[in-house]
Parts: sequence; C-alpha cells; structure tokens
Amino acid sequence: MTDEKDPAVVAAEAELARLQAEADAAQAALRVAEARARLAAAQAAAAQAPEDDVRASAPAVVAGPADGDAEPTGVAVPESAAARGPLEPEAVRATADGYAFEAETLDIGALVNGEPVPEAQIRIPLAMLNRHGLVAGATGTGKTRTLQGLAEQLAAKGVPVFAADIKGDLSGMATPGVPSDRLLERTRGIGQDWSPEASAVEYLALGGIGKGVPVRATVTGFGPLLLSKVLGLNSTQESSLALVFHYADRNGLPLVDLEDLRSVLSYLTGDEGKGELKQLGGLSSATAGVILRELITFADGGADVFFGEPEFDVSELLRTAADGRGVVSLLEVPGVASRPELFSTFLMYLLAELFEVLPEVGDTDKPKLVFFFDEAHLLFANASKDFVAAITQTVRLVRSKGVGVFFVTQTPKDVHPDVLAQLGSRVQHQLRAFTPDDAKALRATVGTYPTSGYDLERVLQELGTGEAIVTVMSEKGAPTPVAWTRVRAPQGLMEPTPDERIDEAVAASPLLAKYGDRVDRESAYEILTAKMNAAEEAQRRAETDAELARQKAEIEKASAAAEKKAQQEYDRLIRKTSGARTRTSSKAEKSTLERVLGSRSTQTLINGVIRGVFGNGRRR
Repeated sequence: MTDEKDPAVVAAEAELARLQAEADAAQAALRVAEARARLAAAQAAAAQAPEDDVRASAPAVVAGPADGDAEPTGVAVPESAAARGPLEPEAVRATADGYAFEAETLDIGALVNGEPVPEAQIRIPLAMLNRHGLVAGATGTGKTRTLQGLAEQLAAKGVPVFAADIKGDLSGMATPGVPSDRLLERTRGIGQDWSPEASAVEYLALGGIGKGVPVRATVTGFGPLLLSKVLGLNSTQESSLALVFHYADRNGLPLVDLEDLRSVLSYLTGDEGKGELKQLGGLSSATAGVILRELITFADGGADVFFGEPEFDVSELLRTAADGRGVVSLLEVPGVASRPELFSTFLMYLLAELFEVLPEVGDTDKPKLVFFFDEAHLLFANASKDFVAAITQTVRLVRSKGVGVFFVTQTPKDVHPDVLAQLGSRVQHQLRAFTPDDAKALRATVGTYPTSGYDLERVLQELGTGEAIVTVMSEKGAPTPVAWTRVRAPQGLMEPTPDERIDEAVAASPLLAKYGDRVDRESAYEILTAKMNAAEEAQRRAETDAELARQKAEIEKASAAAEKKAQQEYDRLIRKTSGARTRTSSKAEKSTLERVLGSRSTQTLINGVIRGVFGNGRRR
C-alpha cells in the first residue's frame, strides 16, 4: 500500500509555500525600497546648501485632487515625507487632503509612508460617527487602545460613550496616563501633543457581578428573540417561546425574572394549565418541556442574576458630566466569561432599548451616544435569521436616533454581511494568515477596500502594533482614501485603574441608590403560585366537603336504618305488650268474680236469696 498524501493537502501546502515565498520576497523588497529611500533622502540633504535647507524644510502646500465640487484644502506635506514608502508623493498628498475636513473631527493618527508623516493626520468627522464603524484586528494588535483613544476624544467633545470592558483594562480611562520615554517618542513622531488626562467614567456591572452599579433587565423587556439566542433555541422553539410571552402578557403575568418564565412554563406543562396550553395552538408540550429544561440549565448556571428589577434605564447612558464632558459608561463583564453569548446579547438588548426610547433627531453635528460593541463575533454566532434581521434593522435605523455603533472584533467576516454593509468607517489592524482559510479571509477583506496605492494583502500582514489601515466616511458620504495609519496613544492609563479607586467611584455614583438593591415585586411566579395554591385549597376544600357529605349521608343512612329498626322493634314490643295485657286483664277479671262469687259471704247471700226465691227459707 503506497503512502500518498491527499491531493487537497498537497495543494494546500503548496499554496502556503507560495504565499510564504511571496511574503518573504515582498518583505525583502520593502526593506530594500526603504533603505534606498533613506539613502536618497540623506544624499539630498547633504547636497543641499544651507540656504536651501530652510526652503526644503518648509512644508510644501499642495492641493489635493478634486472630489466632485470640493474645494482643494491645501494640506501641507513635506516633499521628503512624501517619498519614503509605498505611496508616491502625489498619493501622499491626495491621502492627506482626503482627511482634511472643515467640521469638527476625531484624530485617529498619522499617515505612515515608510515612516509616520505627522503633517498628514488621519481623522474622522464627528458628525459621521452615527454612520457606524468597525475596529478589527488579531489579538494583541491594538484594538483596545484604538477603542480607548476614540472614546476619550468623544467624551472630551461632550459625547457620551458606552463600551464593554471585557478584560477590565478600559477602566484605566478614569486615571491619567503615565508618561514614558517610549510613549513620548511615539507620540511626537505622529504629531500628537500628548498629556495625561482622565475621563469621567461610570462603572456598570452586568447583573451586579463585579464592582459596578448593577445592570439588570426584566425578562419581558429582554424579549423572546434575544432570550432564544441566549438559550440556543432553534427557530421552532423560538416561535414557541414567543407564544409563551404572548400568553403571559394576555393573562397579566409580568415576566420579571427567570423564575417567572419557569413558573409559566411549568404551569402550562402541568395538570393545571394543560387546557390553556392546547389553546395556544402552536406550542406543543414537548417543545415547552425542551424550553423549560434549557431555561433551568441557564438559570442554574448563574444567569438568573442578570434578570430582575429595577430594570436599567438606558437613558442613563446619555449623561454628561458637570463640566460638559460626556460620561463614559463601562460595563464590566469579566464575571460572565463563561457565558459570552449572554453578554453579547445583553449589549444588543441595550442597543435595541436605545432605539425604542430615543426620539428621532436626524443628522446632527455630533452623535448623542457612541456605542462600542466589543467581541461582536459572539453576537452573530449561531444566530437565527430573525435575530440577524433584528440586528440589521436596529443598526440601520438607530442612526436617525443619533447613536453611532462601532463593532469591535478580529476579522470583518465575524460581522454578518447585512450589518457590515451598514458600516461607514473602518479601522483595520493587522490580520494574520496562518491557514488557507485565513488566507482566503484576508483576500476577501482586501477586496472590500477602495482602490489604493497599497498592496493591501501584504500590508495588512505587516502592520505593527498600534497601526491600522483606515478608511472613513467623509462629510459628503463618500469613502476617504485608504490610509496606513499609526494610531494615537490614549491619554488615560493603559492598564486597569486600582480597585480602591473603582470602589470609591461606584460608592459615589448617583446611580447606586437607584439600581443597587434588587426589588422583588409580585409577578408571574407569585400570581401563579397563589393561583395554584388557591386551586389546591379549593380542591382540598371540595374533597373535604365531599368527604363530609359522604359521611353525613352514611350517618343519615345509618340513623334512618337504626330508627327504622328501632321503630320495628318498638312496634314489635308494642304488639307483644298489647297482646299480653289483653290476656292478663281477662284472667284477672275472672279471678275476681270467682273470688267474689266464691267467697263465703257471697255464697251465704246467694243461698239466702235462692232460698227466699224458692221458699226454702220459709220451710226452715
């Protein structure tokens, strides 16, 4: 038997070898080009006269290419900076001009063309942040720091921010950063005037697990669609759960926590609710049983603490500090690492609630809130069509409520295409292609970018930590030029804030008194328990009454029988007694007569009478 490899494996290995060779060759070519560029720049600088140095060091003002009817902005880019990397001088100027906006902006970083070009700042218009965006990149490439830097700038401009703090290190935003030689060298190189600065931070904790103010939701508010996603239900079970919610709403059974939903399901699958279960039509007892088992497992895993009252009011996320800065609301989620689908779905619930409660505002100079959706791939994993449709609709329409959403994940393919199509800005950190699937995903990602002067398939793998490929939506709604960018450093601490500082901030929060303690009001569990207890009591009372009636009937029957028997015995005795008296009386009367007639006196009298009658007496 020959030991031959699978042709598919051979082809994959060959493709990997080819890609590796291309990458090595491209990297070598890039190094040569950079070396030549540096040599040429040094030779040019050495050959210039002293009077020419002043002219050469002055920035050349070059108008960028026309964009429709746009006026040239005249971004200043030094000639030497425009000839050090993969972009030609004209492309560098065009890129810099493409990010020179007149309205208020957020600074993402500086253009990189071999080396950073501080004069070419890459920005995003503040008014376009409600067109949503994506921050993507492999682990350790700088996504979190990009998120932190954007959030700090937004808050400084009066825009409230919400973000999930997955690892806990975003809490450092509440503490001024610590300068270092390396940090200052980097920030000077990209033209960032860095200084330590803290943001106004509100610490929240999902379900109260953690140090922040507890964030809870009622089961009714969470809804059957999101709950089905968390429970891992299929489409049939999802529609069945929706029927259970409809039944509870129709019958006045508030679903506050998981115990309420379990009570409703237990009631419908029990003897008391079988009739009502049949009336629901589309809900079978088997499906209800499956949902109940999943719900019990879900609650036993500790998820019951996330549901209850008081329910968090999402308008609390729109607050600003007394000095006008936006409040950064950080949702602490390390305690739910074992339930990632719950945390991601909970974020979707908050976003959906914002869509429900906020009024329409249209296009504004700055968003009312920017919502950073970290670990976004968890939201779309195993999602049903209805769930994806709900996400897509929410993201599409929440823009008009003044809310911007930024999805943060590892690769663009983690986000559903229908949602990805709604995102206007993209900050793509390094991508890695270790497998054929990774290489395929990389090529697919490259294909989604506008045409540029970069070999993006190569550049995306060569980006350093804190560097990204950026394109945003301009003020006119068109995509800006693709820009290799070195991202700005956050001004807050780039590590967790000390626990004691967090404890102090939470204790001083005005939200703690409102949401700190759980409230347990009457809901479906208490109502159904009372109903079933009343039914049991009524049943016991009916059984007792029936038993009493049976015993009474038996007593009455026995009494009647005894009375009848007694009457019979009485009658018998009466009859017997009456007969004996008659005989006794007759005999007594005869005996008296006999005694009278037989007495001596009577006999003497009778004899005298007889003798008188018959003359016997006269004869004597």
